[in-house]
Amino acid sequence: MSTITVPPVVPSAHDDALQLYRAFKGLGCDTATVVKILSHRDATQRSLIQQEYSNMYNDDLIKKLSSELHNNIKRAVLLWMPEPVTRDATILRQSIGGVVVDHKDMRAATEIICSRTPSQLRKIKQAYYSTFGDYLDIELESSTSGNHKQLLLAFINTTRYEGPEIDSVVVESDAKSLTKGADESTFIQVFSERSSTHLAAVTVAYQNLFGKPLERRIKKATSGNFQYGLLSIMRCAENSSKYFAKVLRRAMKGIGTDDTTLIRTVLTRVELDMQDIKAEYRSKYGKTLNDAVHSETSGHYRNFLLSLLGPNT
Repeated sequence: MSTITVPPVVPSAHDDALQLYRAFKGLGCDTATVVKILSHRDATQRSLIQQEYSNMYNDDLIKKLSSELHNNIKRAVLLWMPEPVTRDATILRQSIGGVVVDHKDMRAATEIICSRTPSQLRKIKQAYYSTFGDYLDIELESSTSGNHKQLLLAFINTTRYEGPEIDSVVVESDAKSLTKGADESTFIQVFSERSSTHLAAVTVAYQNLFGKPLERRIKKATSGNFQYGLLSIMRCAENSSKYFAKVLRRAMKGIGTDDTTLIRTVLTRVELDMQDIKAEYRSKYGKTLNDAVHSETSGHYRNFLLSLLGPNT
């Protein structure tokens, strides 16, 4: 469930565009106004604001935001503006392809792909091509290698059932196929062809059959980004909210904050299931996600993220 709070009476796109224009005028940007408006608008409303701003001022709102904002608040607001599927495509582009990046973030790309449903991935592939003019498959082909590449390509191109029904006979067969001696192609086949519900059942069956978790088997048999992809698929199949709560915890744990991961995770989940992630975070770590974000961020950046996260529950 989303945590975005939209005003009961939403101002018109015209009024929002006018307020943003005024926030940009003069010396310095009124960032508080930018945060107040954009953090409380859904994807459709944000799109209408962009169109209205262009019509009213013959200017590109995204370019204006990019020139007026700085550092983490700039990164967060710019990533927030597109609709969710285009945001995912943008993260993938920044992580693996094109001339817009100086390095590749394979973990971010792997997480985006391996945590999305087949229907979401189809839309992401379409958005990637329409936005950047390149095919995601080809970008992955050139940016990844080995079993990691085979897993990602299989995962984005294989049609998987998305319903709740499972075949217990196939579940047990898959669990047995992943025991000692299974090669990487078996992991790729099972993890790319089976539904999330089926894979969750496989993890239970594996534990029941062999007395140890499937995760331990994966960690022993694989490594690197290939292992990260398999674990991401498995953990999201079991409990995606718990998975993302852990991603957020790691981003804010220890000395320093991984702002890239924090921004990516908050912005890609607040319109989907952030209520459930917040509940998992509080249950597992004994504090609210809002409190954790408050202690690890500051200024307009902090206010923006907390506005997206909603009430401190």
